[in-house]
Formats: sequence, C-alpha cells, structure tokens
Amino acid sequence: MTASKHPPRKYQYCFLFTNLSKTKMPFFFFFNLFHFVFFVCQFWSHHHRHHHSAPLDPAYILTSSPLKPIYVFLCSHKSSQVDEDEIYWRQKKDDEELEWSQNSSHVISQLAQCFTSAMVGPRAWIGGLFNRSANRRNERFHDYHLTPPQEERLQRLQERLQTPFDESRPDHQAALRDLWRFAFPNVVLNGMISEQWKDMGWQGPNPSTDFRGCGFISLENLLFLAKNYPASFQRLLFKQGGNRATWEYPFAVAGINVSFMLIKMLDLFSEKPRCLPGMNFVRILGEDEAAFDVLYCVAFEMMDAQWLAMHASYMEFNEVLKVTRRQLERELSLEDIDRIQDLPAYNLLYQAQKVTLDNFRRDLNYEDRDHF
Repeated sequence: MTASKHPPRKYQYCFLFTNLSKTKMPFFFFFNLFHFVFFVCQFWSHHHRHHHSAPLDPAYILTSSPLKPIYVFLCSHKSSQVDEDEIYWRQKKDDEELEWSQNSSHVISQLAQCFTSAMVGPRAWIGGLFNRSANRRNERFHDYHLTPPQEERLQRLQERLQTPFDESRPDHQAALRDLWRFAFPNVVLNGMISEQWKDMGWQGPNPSTDFRGCGFISLENLLFLAKNYPASFQRLLFKQGGNRATWEYPFAVAGINVSFMLIKMLDLFSEKPRCLPGMNFVRILGEDEAAFDVLYCVAFEMMDAQWLAMHASYMEFNEVLKVTRRQLERELSLEDIDRIQDLPAYNLLYQAQKVTLDNFRRDLNYEDRDHF
C-alpha cells in the first residue's frame, strides 16, 4: 500500500500556525491565535497520551534542555492488522518527536515569535483599534465645556494648589498654631519647632518640612476638617474606635497624603480634568466652592475605614491609600451625584458627627439627673 500524499490531519497543525503567521493581513490575527491555542492543546494531548497510554516500552529518550529535561516515550502498538499507511506515519511521527526534543528551545522561541507577530503585526492592527477607541474617549473628555462658575472656581482651586507652605509667613504660622489648638486645646505649644509636633503625627520637630510634597492646601484641608467635622478630626487624630494596629499611621502625614491623592485622582493640575471623576467633581465644584475640602474629609474617613477593614499596619499605608482612591473613583463616577453629600461614603462623616452629638446629649442628661 502506498503512503498517503498528505499526512493525517493531526500532524498538519504544527505547520499550519507557522505558515499563517507569515501572513501580513490583519484578518488573520484571530485565525492565527485560534490555531496557536489549538496547537498547544494538540501538543498537550499528544504529550499526555504518551505519558498515560498503555502499554509503554521501558525505554525512553532523555534529551537536555535549558529549562528542564524532556522525556519522549516510545509506544509499542499491538495490533493483529498491519496498515502500511499507519506504519509510515508512525515512523515519521517518531522521527519528528526526536527532532522536536533535540530542538525544543528553538521551537519554543519560534512559537513565541509567531505569537508576537500575530499579536502586533506589521500594521499594529489591534493596537490601532484600541487606540482609536481610547482617542474617541479622550476626545469626549476634552470636548466638554465649563460654565463660568465652574471655570472660576476651578481656577481658584488651582491657585491654591500652587501655594507652597512658607514657614516665614505669619499667616501660615498662624494656621499651623490653629491646627495645634484644635488638636490639643489644653496643651501649650512651646514653639514652631518643637518635639510636641510629633504627637500630632508629623515626622519631625519642624512640620514645615512635611508640607513640601503638597503645599499649603494640605494644611487648609486639615483645618477644614477640624472646624467643620470636629468629631471626625478627634477620632482620626486619636485613633478612636475599631481594632487598631500596634503601629498606626501618623495622623498629620496621612492627611497630607490624602490631599495629594485627591489632587492626582481628580487631575487638577491639568487645564481641566480629563477623567470622569474629575469631570464630575468640577460640575459639583460649580455648585459648591468647598467641594474639595468636603471631599477631603470624606476621603480621610474612608481611608481610615479601609485601614480598619484591611487590618493594616504602618507599612501597608500606601496600599490602603490605593484602595481608597479606587473606591472614590467609583463613587465619583456615579451618574446621580450632584454634590459631595450624595456620595455613599459621606455617611461615614455623618455617622461620626451623629455619634458625637448623641454622646453629648447623653452626657447632658446624666448631668441634669445628678443636678436634681
């Protein structure tokens, strides 16, 4: 019997992907990818069949490889009928397997090259497709227009971002002293440079060195939190509530990091934000000039809630901040947000104030009972 002109179908796939990968048409990307996956499955099935089919000859060929040894088992097929065509292709298969094992490194690199060619191609068809989609999205973000109030308030906020903390300015020194009084009303501050500042969570005796990364706005954010949400300010400062870590995050430095995170997240250094959370924020800013400061208070409370939920310690602060940012981005991307108070996370601030007010009323009731 004469051997078949073409090899059986199962032996053709090892050549099919290589030939198709030479095609320059983008149409063949998915075609190439399909045959690549199919070839890998065929190879694994063939390899698995050699290892688990019976009977097996005890002899095997061990070939060296830069990665690991490759074992090629030789199967002994027992059949009462002799098929010359099957014998021909079985012998050809064994020869190809030996050649494969001896050149395994070359074959692996060739497959990687074919896959890379299919993925990027000479015309970068797939990359162009995603780039066009991204460009359309960026155009939508660039084309929106600001109302006069939005533009004016965004400009004022950006001017605040450009103001560095200057320890020689009397108004900056006064703001820092005010922050101390909110934190420790019954403790006298010894000076602008003092070891006492470490009790608030500054890194050293001179807080001005910690403002270099963000500027005066981070001090304004802390003061806004202290004045408008004193219960949250005290709770965050003294780490009240929850199962706290042995090494807690420093309050003041954490506050500066929250300010910087918000500035980057909202893309506030750009002429106008180019991300959905930033666009929605500018819309809110047009209705409430204090939107950034209120959002800061929400973000600080959210960061602390994530800290407790993750059972984090000092070295995990950056990861907690990343999780906080992702959550804020999701909430600011919601369609029905018209003000910061509409954010789901604002409830953290509300609950902190409510608990403090309830405790205050309870203390008043106890005093009234004792009086009578």
